[in-house]
Amino acid sequence: MTSPAEAAPPSSSSAGAILDLVRSGRARSRAEIARSTGLSPSTVAQRVDGLIGAGLVREAGEGVSARGRRPRALEIDASAGVVCAVDLGSHHATFGLVDISGRLLAVRSEPMDIADGPDRVLRWIVTIADEMVAAHAEPGQTLRGYGIGLPGPVDSNTGEMVSPSRMPGWKGVDAAGLLASLTSLPVAVDNDANLMALGEHAALDADAQHLVFVKAGSSIGCGVIAFGGLYHGHHGMAGDISHVTVPGGPQVLCSCGRIGCLDAVAGGAAIVTALRDAGVEVADARDVVALARDAHPRATLMLREAGLRVGSVLATIMNFYNPQRLVLGGILGEAEAFVAGVRSSLYSDCLPMITDELEITVSVAKEKAGILGAAHLVLDELFDHGRVEQLVR
Repeated sequence: MTSPAEAAPPSSSSAGAILDLVRSGRARSRAEIARSTGLSPSTVAQRVDGLIGAGLVREAGEGVSARGRRPRALEIDASAGVVCAVDLGSHHATFGLVDISGRLLAVRSEPMDIADGPDRVLRWIVTIADEMVAAHAEPGQTLRGYGIGLPGPVDSNTGEMVSPSRMPGWKGVDAAGLLASLTSLPVAVDNDANLMALGEHAALDADAQHLVFVKAGSSIGCGVIAFGGLYHGHHGMAGDISHVTVPGGPQVLCSCGRIGCLDAVAGGAAIVTALRDAGVEVADARDVVALARDAHPRATLMLREAGLRVGSVLATIMNFYNPQRLVLGGILGEAEAFVAGVRSSLYSDCLPMITDELEITVSVAKEKAGILGAAHLVLDELFDHGRVEQLVR
């Protein structure tokens, strides 16, 4: 996905640019489009008629006018199709069925094992998507594309997985290309934390132009929103804090082969292992959070320590980037002890000028953040200006 911070602005006269105005709500009539773009009414009418003919836009009643005849309102034609948004984890997946106007129609969670490999997992995704379309789509709403969040680094230039330490068999895999070859539909993929950041940004009505989202679950991930768009860095690794060495942290071997990485000393899987070694029976990070809510002293202590370690790494990022908002997501983000630990480190290690106006919040999108971001990603792909021009022609 190309963010506003990374791409040159397209021509405002194209059908794709006009569609963007309708999608964003910045223009809801032909007259508003003409005012926004400076195009003549006849040119706007021609472009809009093309979008309506392509099944992308429809007229929906009447708009608002200060005087005279009220204009006909324009909106994305949701009846034209749906997309499947998928948030893959190591052992589970969350699916969302979203119409092309961006409305979430259905959510479904399923157990899975990412170690089954790309061919099996991607074919399984197609099966679930077909089932969701059959169960929840309206007549005529065909499947138009897939958006997928992957629990590992994705090269934003090639789309290939880069050293995915918890995904055996996925290294170098172009998941978007494979799924597109299976379905002949547009497919967009990105790292799961990036898509959670994108989904959270959308859920917050995009009021924060500079945002850092931390996915704190079995592992630790991070996504960065800059100037209102997802920031990838040189080739997609921006925000990857999983393998930052924690100063003074336990000398634990990480899955990447290094010692003392944030993931290995503060991730949910690390906490589960430590509690089991202490004789506490827990199955996963969700069990740890449940124990802390029930005032279990060791679970509470370990969550706070994990928060302190995550906060110590984030403090450098906050000082460097100076975002408006830091959002804590994932199951650990629901634990008061973890959040308190993050806050404590930040207020201790950051300059006052950084924290004075920094909002530290817990995710509002929660478990839907990933699928909301994945839907946003594939809809941007579906409404790419070049693709829109082809559809209109």
